[in-house]
Amino acid sequence: MKKLIFRFTLSACLFASLANAQTRTNKKDSEYQFTILKEIGNTEVKDQGNTGTCWSFSSLSFLESEIERMGKGKVNLSEMYIARKAYEMKAEKYVRMMGKTNFSQGGAFHDVINVVREYGLMPDAAYSGLAYGQKEHQHSEMEEVMTGMLNTMLKLKEGKMNPGWQKAMNGVLDAYLGSLPSNATVEGKQLNPKDYAASLGIKADDYVEISSFTHHPFYKPFVLEVPDNWAWNMVYNVQLDEMEQIVDNALNNGYTVAWASDVSEPGFSHRSGLAIVPDADWSEVTKEMKEAAFKKPVAQKTITQEMRQEGFNNLSTQDDHGMHIVGMAKDQNGTKYYIVKNSWGPDNNDCGGYFYCSASYLRYKTTCILVHKKSIPADIAKKLSI
Repeated sequence: MKKLIFRFTLSACLFASLANAQTRTNKKDSEYQFTILKEIGNTEVKDQGNTGTCWSFSSLSFLESEIERMGKGKVNLSEMYIARKAYEMKAEKYVRMMGKTNFSQGGAFHDVINVVREYGLMPDAAYSGLAYGQKEHQHSEMEEVMTGMLNTMLKLKEGKMNPGWQKAMNGVLDAYLGSLPSNATVEGKQLNPKDYAASLGIKADDYVEISSFTHHPFYKPFVLEVPDNWAWNMVYNVQLDEMEQIVDNALNNGYTVAWASDVSEPGFSHRSGLAIVPDADWSEVTKEMKEAAFKKPVAQKTITQEMRQEGFNNLSTQDDHGMHIVGMAKDQNGTKYYIVKNSWGPDNNDCGGYFYCSASYLRYKTTCILVHKKSIPADIAKKLSI
């Protein structure tokens, strides 16, 4: 997941003004009327800037909601601490594989969980990753420098890897993100990252990734074949209806869900505050019809396991972007939607940085989800031996 964003600025007032109303809509002059069925506590919308670190922003937003759910209050975790440690881990894999694996800004939910397990967490106030007065995150140049340096060292000019490569790597990260502190001051106490994570009640082993594809056996873990799974971690495989049940059960029981999905579909429009799969052939849809679909509810396509698999097989479903599902709603026709928190800033649409995703879109374009084990329905958890 490494979706980069192109900015445009719109008023977030519409969403804010309707935040406490019985119904909400997706954008100005829209006929969509959403009744909120469930909305779980979550922290303010952030901006990943011009980076491919959506996986870190969405996962930490998810963990921030977990911390709030456990009664620890609202916290602001450092996405760049996680990203930095993941760059270090990614570089080690890249070197061991002689440059024959992925090294980029992208990542996956399990990267965050792996960092938490190995290193811990840090508050954003202690490590923002914005050095030299920067106002927004920019990683493209840093990525190029790190990749170029590693590739040069992998030429093994003296028949072996330069023993100082990790020191050089950390030097680049220090230069672009700032030096990494060993401790953070939290409520007057000095805590290292592992102790900070423990103080928040976050346990890495409480969380699992779930997906649904037929090219692997159901109820068995498998390595999800997407480029940003550089760590080769496994996800659990369930049937499509069960994946939707897991999301619904989590929300209905006070848990949120980290969501990885393709966002290149014509039915996805963050600007319009919607992700939909109209029951029509998009190749036959005119520009006017498409614009109308984002202003007035349309029938959604019924998504089957076979349709979902076909999209993954023909590569029209990619692991584009990580987001955070924080609630459920229904439109005036009774169609189910999920309330999704994005990381493209609060001013990029009329929903304050959130959008509404139809159940059909979730079924069709999800690559995987991250959930707390206890949010999985008992019968499905039993099948997975969780």
